[in-house]
Amino acid sequence: MAGGIGLIAAAMPQAHAADPVDLGTVQATGAASGGTADIESAPYQAPTKAPLDVTQPTSVITQQYIENNIPLSANYDSIVKIAPSVSTVSPNGPGLMEDQVLSIRGFQDGQYNVTFDGIPWGDSNDFTHHTTSYFMAHDLGGISVDRGPGTAATTGYATFGGTIAIQSKDPAALSTLTPYTMQGSFNTQLYGGEYDTGSIAKYGGTTAFIDAEGLSSDGYLTNSGQSRQNVFFKVMQPLGANTVLTGVAMYNNVRQYVPIGATKTQIADFGPNFGLSNDSGSQNFFGYNQDQIHTDFEYVGAKSNLGYGWTLDNKVYTYAYFHRGMNGEDVNGETPNGTVVNGVTLPNNVPGQLLQNDYRSIGDMTRLQKDLWFGDIQTGIWYDHQINTRSLFEVDMSQGLAPNTAFGNPVDRELHQSLDTIQPYIQLDWKPGWLPGLTVSPGIKYSNFTRSLDAQVNTGTGLPLTTSQTYDAVLPSLLVHYTISSGWSAYAQAAEGFLAPNQNILNTTNPAFSHVSPQQSWNYQIGTAWQSKQLAASVDAYYIDFSNEISSETIGGIQEYFNLGGTTYKGLEGEATYYVGGGFSLYANGSLNSANDKQSGLPVPNAPDATAAGGVIYNRLGWYGSLIDKWVGTRYGDVNKQQGLDPYSTLDAALGYTLTNGPSWAPPATVKLEINNLLDSTKIYGFAGTTAAQSTPLYWTIPGRSFFVTAAVPF
Repeated sequence: MAGGIGLIAAAMPQAHAADPVDLGTVQATGAASGGTADIESAPYQAPTKAPLDVTQPTSVITQQYIENNIPLSANYDSIVKIAPSVSTVSPNGPGLMEDQVLSIRGFQDGQYNVTFDGIPWGDSNDFTHHTTSYFMAHDLGGISVDRGPGTAATTGYATFGGTIAIQSKDPAALSTLTPYTMQGSFNTQLYGGEYDTGSIAKYGGTTAFIDAEGLSSDGYLTNSGQSRQNVFFKVMQPLGANTVLTGVAMYNNVRQYVPIGATKTQIADFGPNFGLSNDSGSQNFFGYNQDQIHTDFEYVGAKSNLGYGWTLDNKVYTYAYFHRGMNGEDVNGETPNGTVVNGVTLPNNVPGQLLQNDYRSIGDMTRLQKDLWFGDIQTGIWYDHQINTRSLFEVDMSQGLAPNTAFGNPVDRELHQSLDTIQPYIQLDWKPGWLPGLTVSPGIKYSNFTRSLDAQVNTGTGLPLTTSQTYDAVLPSLLVHYTISSGWSAYAQAAEGFLAPNQNILNTTNPAFSHVSPQQSWNYQIGTAWQSKQLAASVDAYYIDFSNEISSETIGGIQEYFNLGGTTYKGLEGEATYYVGGGFSLYANGSLNSANDKQSGLPVPNAPDATAAGGVIYNRLGWYGSLIDKWVGTRYGDVNKQQGLDPYSTLDAALGYTLTNGPSWAPPATVKLEINNLLDSTKIYGFAGTTAAQSTPLYWTIPGRSFFVTAAVPF
């Protein structure tokens, strides 16, 4: 069996040469945490590193880094912040609130892909992502931050700005029951347990695990607590010597109280952790500002060696998001109280809104590869169908959510949406015999997407509308990869990315007046990667020409959307880990970034001019320790440079011990401590928009110093 599985692994498409959404090959016999790499080496200890087969600027964050440095409450946003050109802060503590500003090279959420085990996911209306609503850190096997549109084989809603590729961890090789807990700041408590079956010989080597955990926390921000329950299941089943089936199922429930930022006056009066109040007569009352969200994510995948040089990788999937939420009309208090219920004016009652957002996607990802004498040909197709029901009602919070007609029609929106996406591709990997190590890969992808709307009350207009629009684009790519030696490679890439138009192009009385093309980009990138026992390093340069930016104007009361100019992105990035010896490594990364509007010359919002990270790591004899600082440079929160944001840094520390050489009766228990923001900086880091009534600016601050202790005892 092992030989057959090895054959499948060898025959699968290369992880980074063709498909940046897969961080490694499936091992049906299970995998121990941390793998088999040399612990006392730079590639193993590196917080981020570029694989030698990389074809675009890429930073891989491994499972061992996640396990040793990231609190169990965290989501993928807390993990990827270490990477070059990435800026993000969790404003309520790690994993305790949806991420607000996650930027990659200046591209914002909705402008880049997020995938899970190669499957693109997100809200179809604007392609953003709910970080607290799906996968938890304990179930992750690694994350790749791919800073570019990738190759023709890179599929997704928004290949425009790159891909955050999340990978689930594999089941353990041995049968194990592992209870675990985390206790920490903000009254944070997490309890969980994972059961791994190990390899079950009588079923042909089946491996599986199920992990269940529950989280509760008050959060850093006042009256902004969260409770969360998550169950994750994964099974891997060999079928003969040439096929492995994988099944995954995830279920998540979250209830959270949701602030929207604070004014500078509120920060000065109540402190940097001001979020929501406990005054039931205020629109800022935490009970009036909450989410209840249920999600699920399932797929069945097959990897198979079909013979004669053919290999297949296919996943059929579905995921869903069911959201019930409410909020005060003007959470920061500039709109006075007062409602009208059944024609009666109630001047002291609290106005608010009640929302529903339910969607489900179903889809299929099929990839085929044929090995040939000169290299290989890769082809595949991704199809996704998402349906979405959305509503928003004006209500009286003091009157049991009764309809509030103080603003007219209490129905702000009530509609059904759908998005159908289809992306076939083909790519050739040519390996000329006259220059061993060289691979030239031209490819092309066709993207077609159709938005449909059936609105009883359309967003923005308040009128009924039934309509649909179809957009498509042909996206070529060309990459060259050269293996200079066993530990050194270089690459160059030119590729076109795209971003499908937002659902808001249909939020008008007559969408036929809107003539827009998909927002597209040409990315030009070069880079090199080096790996040895002592040093893991990479450096790259990029230039991105973004065109077809979508804008709008109102003519005769009709809002029309059209293509405007665009933005130029360019920069330098690098990362390196040097193994000093004795278990110690030094780590550093950095970037110089520019993202400026072509017409005005002004920087785009939330685009830092530079980022950097650096620190020291120790990993030996069961001990792990790290001290790493992340710095983010100057940026602006708006398009007109009115909301300047100063540089900031967060220094994080971790210390842990795993009993590896204890007596035979003692399990390999682990205890670890994570300290976030060791220097207790609470400065403003993000612009959160403005208030509803008077357009007063709102801000996010860095959560203060926090401590989290984790213990796990496998049996």
